[in-house]
Amino acid sequence: MMMQHKFVEFIPEDVQQGMLYVSVEYGTAVHKCCCGCGEEVVTPLTPTDWKLIFDGATVSLHPSIGNWSFKCQSHYFIRNNETKWCASWKKEQIIAGKSIDAARKAAHFKEPERDNLWTLAYSKVKAFFNHI
Repeated sequence: MMMQHKFVEFIPEDVQQGMLYVSVEYGTAVHKCCCGCGEEVVTPLTPTDWKLIFDGATVSLHPSIGNWSFKCQSHYFIRNNETKWCASWKKEQIIAGKSIDAARKAAHFKEPERDNLWTLAYSKVKAFFNHI
């Protein structure tokens, strides 16, 4: 399925099938599920979610879009405005994929532990006094 794309500030209320709406201002891309079920797919554009590539003519989203919470459970990539279908995932694969996503998010947003900060500060102070 070929898709079109449209850069918008706000996602319209009436999302059209076959159109990927991209709001750079709000870091979001939205489209209707490519299987035709009519569900609205929201892909946040963040360091831990999806990345959008615009080559001047077409758009691509990475990683794949797995609509695990939809009845259809469709799974595909959008590459150069074209839907590239992927194999269906088993329940165990979906759980594992969600766990990997959660771990990646936790690692990205994790604040350094207090003990690590104390150790770092102590080593800097110690190095300073050893230097003078």
